[in-house]
Amino acid sequence: MNLEVIILAAGQGTRMKSSKPKVLHDLAGRPMLEHVIGTAHEMNSARIHVVYGHGGDQIHEQLGHQEVDWVEQSEQLGTGHAVLQAIPGVSQDCVVLILYGDVPLIQKNTLERLVETANERQMGLLTIALPDPGGYGRIVRDEKGQVIRIVEHKDASTEQQKINEINTGIMAARASHLKKWLGQLDNNNSQGEYYLTDIIEMAVNDNVKVLATTTEDEVEVTGINDRVQLEQMERACQRRQAETLMRNGVTLADAGRFDCRGECKTGHDVFIDVNAILEGNVTLGDRVKIGPNVLIRNSTIHDDVEILANSIIDQAEVGGHSHIGPFARLRPGSMLSENTHIGNFVEIKKSTVGKGSKINHLSYIGDSEIGSSVNIGAGTITCNYDGANKFKTIIGNNCFIGSGTQLVAPVTIGKGSTIGAGSTITRDTPEVKLTLSRSKQVTIESWQRPRKKKK
Repeated sequence: MNLEVIILAAGQGTRMKSSKPKVLHDLAGRPMLEHVIGTAHEMNSARIHVVYGHGGDQIHEQLGHQEVDWVEQSEQLGTGHAVLQAIPGVSQDCVVLILYGDVPLIQKNTLERLVETANERQMGLLTIALPDPGGYGRIVRDEKGQVIRIVEHKDASTEQQKINEINTGIMAARASHLKKWLGQLDNNNSQGEYYLTDIIEMAVNDNVKVLATTTEDEVEVTGINDRVQLEQMERACQRRQAETLMRNGVTLADAGRFDCRGECKTGHDVFIDVNAILEGNVTLGDRVKIGPNVLIRNSTIHDDVEILANSIIDQAEVGGHSHIGPFARLRPGSMLSENTHIGNFVEIKKSTVGKGSKINHLSYIGDSEIGSSVNIGAGTITCNYDGANKFKTIIGNNCFIGSGTQLVAPVTIGKGSTIGAGSTITRDTPEVKLTLSRSKQVTIESWQRPRKKKK
């Protein structure tokens, strides 16, 4: 039977004290809602319906590309009312799984167990037993242990408040059942809202058994309502990701001081030092070593690369056996071949660097094509911008660029060329020749250093 998912994401999230919807706040580098949509896709859902309300324009702007059906809830009148907005678009013959946009760490395997319980004669409810269930709706069972209803904390008797099994709000049911029960909801309560939990008693009255699927992982069913909980779930998520990486052959110097804010693919025997941040889609080959305080964003690092402290690599590719840093910056479009050396305080932008080339100190290389076995001396600058346009610098194989050189683009340095230190090169240079440009050194014998006047 097909599965369709309804994700409730219309809450205003006032406790966030934010101008953007709660479900757009980032967790591990992605909006909370995106995490839930991703999990729904992993379930091989036929369709995903997202019920939105507050900040709809912002949600569409950020997540409108997602393959989901967007359903507006113009008035927030409870969870039952929210599901009612989406249910007309759900096919009759399917199982419906109900998730929440502010419960981002729910796991696929837990949901698969839950969905398996939903059929013509029964529905599934996800529950958890908490040592302190205060504030949560309690799961009430009969003498045979069957779920018969959910009692909200404020309505629970003294005896019912002793129950530690609580409702997570996540459930699965046949669409035909759900449509019938939703049509019977009313808002005769102190809040004037339509509660989704009321369908549990309706199911029991229709002789549809309510099967509780339990989880022991509180993190996966925790809703985020304020920034304190957001930070707590961030740490829990990072710990989960760190453990996954360590089990896949990565050594973390300190799992508590590591952040993965996206998707990371790693080889074996990778080492990551403290305060490293991986953002977006990052691939790390075998035996990669990452030093402290390194940021890598949307980049590929091949085998046996060492990245030293305080380096930034953004939308770049680093060939195998290369050395980067410390304090190096690779900007978008940087492509380094094997055995390259990019040293301290070197910035590379939208440039290719050939095999075995070295740029070890205090240089800026922008919009350039650098061949193999090139040595670029300290303080070299490619002058690629005239205030309006960018121009390209080409440096052939086996060139030696002396320290303190300015290469004024567009310019080509011929293969095997040597550029004398302190030169400003404005025209193409021939191959295998020494080219330099400097004024004659002069000593002015009569010159005296100015002295301050005594007061």
